[in-house]
Amino acid sequence: MRAHTPMLFYTHADSPIGRLLIAGDGERLHLISFPTGSRAHMPKSDWRRDDGLFTAAVDQLRAYFAGALTRFDLPLRLAGTPFQNAVWSALRDIPYGETVSYQTLAMRIGRPTACRAVGAANGANPLPIVVPCHRVIGADGSLTGFGGGIETKRALLELERDEVGRKRAG
Repeated sequence: MRAHTPMLFYTHADSPIGRLLIAGDGERLHLISFPTGSRAHMPKSDWRRDDGLFTAAVDQLRAYFAGALTRFDLPLRLAGTPFQNAVWSALRDIPYGETVSYQTLAMRIGRPTACRAVGAANGANPLPIVVPCHRVIGADGSLTGFGGGIETKRALLELERDEVGRKRAG
């Protein structure tokens, strides 16, 4: 027997990095998608638009982009494998304005030889920004693959670094 698939709803939110697609089941967020990049999504034909369901998510994203929010507090549906969920949980522990390497992330989840698998799980993250996969970089400090594109990753990291710098100076 097939598992029940919940009805998905969506909205769009304008941001400094473009128009984001936000989708969820009315209780939890399932997806945030960038307008560009290898993981850009479009609403599916059986999704219904409902802007009212996503007020908290849109408000928190706006606060994040304004530099007023450093950690999201939203109900999420992260339906991955146990390994992916471990990676996604570890991503949420990377402090705002900081970065870690794939190697460091692999060590944090107790799988020091699983750098490539960590990279794959990072790339499969359905809720970027909220689950900050953009904070993971190459061991040499390079900005490596990102579903929203390297320019989007750079913009998110610069936003956070600039805000941290302003708070330290202020």
